[in-house]
Amino acid sequence: MARTVSFASPSTGRAVRLVVGIVVIAIGSRTAARVDAGHVGIRVKLAGSDRGIQDMPVVTGWVFFNPLTEQIVLFPTSVQNVVWSQSAHEGRPFDESITFSSGEGVNANADIGLSFHIEPSLAPKLYGRFRLNDLQALADGYMRNTVREAFNDVASKLPVQEIYGAGKSKMLGDIAQKCRDVFGKDGIVIDQLTINGALRLPQNVVDAINRAMEATQNAIQSHNRVAQVEAEAQQAITQAHGQAEAAREKAQGDADALLIRARAEAQANETIRLSMTPAVLQYRALEHWDGKLPEYNAGQLPLLTFDASKIGTLTAGGEAARQKALEKLLDSTGAAGRNRQEERDARDAK
Repeated sequence: MARTVSFASPSTGRAVRLVVGIVVIAIGSRTAARVDAGHVGIRVKLAGSDRGIQDMPVVTGWVFFNPLTEQIVLFPTSVQNVVWSQSAHEGRPFDESITFSSGEGVNANADIGLSFHIEPSLAPKLYGRFRLNDLQALADGYMRNTVREAFNDVASKLPVQEIYGAGKSKMLGDIAQKCRDVFGKDGIVIDQLTINGALRLPQNVVDAINRAMEATQNAIQSHNRVAQVEAEAQQAITQAHGQAEAAREKAQGDADALLIRARAEAQANETIRLSMTPAVLQYRALEHWDGKLPEYNAGQLPLLTFDASKIGTLTAGGEAARQKALEKLLDSTGAAGRNRQEERDARDAK
């Protein structure tokens, strides 16, 4: 009887398992993809009724797909920076700077910097339009042309002096907004648009602008000097008016003081006159007499006599009138003093 003999051995089994594992790994590597941070994966249908751009969902992390009917396209969503420069040491080794024209037709050249990123939810739409996931190539082509067109559109409405001077910031803001309006529809978000360094203009234009700016500065300085002279003149006039007013006030004060002294003296004299009755005169004469009679060598010896008959000879009406006049004078003097005191108090209160 014939007998079947097996040639299988443990080493042969291990070899088979190894081959099977390699096949499984190879198949798995072609059916799975990992979407790293800063990227999104776009699942593209290659067959069926929904193939192509009809259905391109965004996927992240580990993604399993059928390589026969599907494709996973990795799309970066982190911020991208590009520089279009004239220098060979920045950006690419050839001139990529952007040239645009002002309202007068003067050409200006500038190095442009652009920062942007892709909105993840709109990445499928962007890929469906350009079939491109290389953002550097996208920036150097479509995006650079759009930025250059925006520069020409905005700058063509501005004079070259405004572009070169204070209006550059506003111009750049308008250009950035115009680019956002265009790129936003495709999911491209503009983070920053800059002019790197100074604008490059023809030398004759730069010289003319500098001369105009110098003339403007000189005019401003002249205006400031005129304003300063006018201010100093006005200050001198005000000071002169103040000094004149002070002199008038002083003169008026001196005159008032002199008049007050004169009136006071007149009132004092009148008071003394009204208060001098014959009896008072007789009494004051006695007050100043030392009791000695004058000595004469010849002639009749004068005697100090008092005419007592004169005392009290004033009629009742005359004495009453004198007394009334004296009281009136004293009252007016007191009232004037009170008025002056009130005026001083009012000035002190101010």
